[in-house]
Amino acid sequence: MTRIVNDAKIMVLTALLGSAAGLVIWCFLKAVSICSVFLWEKIPDITGISFIPLVFCVLFGLAVGVLHRKYGDYPEELSEVMGKIKKDKYYDYHPIAVMMICAFFPLVLGASVGPEAGLTGIVAALCYWIGDNVSFAKSNAAMFSEIGETVTLGQLFHSPLFGILAVEEGDEGSDEGGKASLSRGNKLLLYGISAGTGFLVVGLMNRLLGPAMEGFPSFSGVAPVKEDYFSALIYIPVGLIVFLFFELCEKLTAKIAGKTPVVIREVISGTLAGIMVLIFPVAMFSGEEEMAEMMGTFTAYTPLFLAGICIVKILMTTFCINFGMKGGHFFPLIFSCTSMGMALSTLIFTSDPMSHAAFAAATVTATVLGAQIKKPFAVSLLLLLCFPLNTLFWIFFCAAVGARVMKPRPSDAA
Repeated sequence: MTRIVNDAKIMVLTALLGSAAGLVIWCFLKAVSICSVFLWEKIPDITGISFIPLVFCVLFGLAVGVLHRKYGDYPEELSEVMGKIKKDKYYDYHPIAVMMICAFFPLVLGASVGPEAGLTGIVAALCYWIGDNVSFAKSNAAMFSEIGETVTLGQLFHSPLFGILAVEEGDEGSDEGGKASLSRGNKLLLYGISAGTGFLVVGLMNRLLGPAMEGFPSFSGVAPVKEDYFSALIYIPVGLIVFLFFELCEKLTAKIAGKTPVVIREVISGTLAGIMVLIFPVAMFSGEEEMAEMMGTFTAYTPLFLAGICIVKILMTTFCINFGMKGGHFFPLIFSCTSMGMALSTLIFTSDPMSHAAFAAATVTATVLGAQIKKPFAVSLLLLLCFPLNTLFWIFFCAAVGARVMKPRPSDAA
């Protein structure tokens, strides 16, 4: 009887947690959307000065720099958040206000980052706050935090299964036997409950007040032909090269940022982000709106221009993250790789690039994300949101190739 009561309590708390996470995510993204429109559209219209948002980019960059110097380098990447939870069985929630501000400003300023990094840290902090303030939840705080991560990723990428696999894939046997260690089946049940209540709350808010985030657009279903399959011999190596370029940019910008004083680097990053939004906006923001525009118009551009968007986007993403305008890299990487896929389809299939773009973009993107997160199943579920179902086998294959070829070297794991 006691076990049944405990299981019921866990399920109820999980449902409430999913609802709370969904509400936090919706409110955060809605605030970002409203403030972005106000900064980049309303203020220039009111003042008649197109570059006036640049002043706010400098000021907000300064504010983020001051917060970083005093409280730490927030928000943390998803891998850092989950690493702390698995290693320390705890995530400090006390600087949650700082996390919110430092995650909020870069998105509003147009930095080339996604919202997933900031929101996963915020939700994890809320889970541990609940653990410290609700006696029953304390022994389950690490588990609830992982559940919160699945809800967050599932909401942001409109795929509950991606949220589950992004947290669980490759972690078999990683549980370390805490007080409330659960079987994989029970955890998946709780993931499902929390994801369901989270989507229910977000759906209700979207219905009442409008969507907070549109999500990534999807290519129309065009059946690949044998020429596409042969072209994969080009797409996969290009995807690996794009990933190596991403890693190179990551290392170089991190090295330069490490030699730049805090506050100064954030001011530089905020200023450059503002300038780039004004002169080359397609390479800025998280990328889903820009990707929607490019999908219907990319044939009007040269392959070199489309490849250039990919290069600049990756460079700006790594620069913004390492210079203090921090956020996630999933959203920008998907857009960057899609742009490279469009460039290749335009270059190879000059007579009808539109019919081949979906396959090219899917294979390039899958290769890069497979190399990046090393979770082919999660990558496959994620990319089905953007690409047709008939590309699923190739998405998984390319993600597996990327994960295998670019597996961590012993020196990286040290």
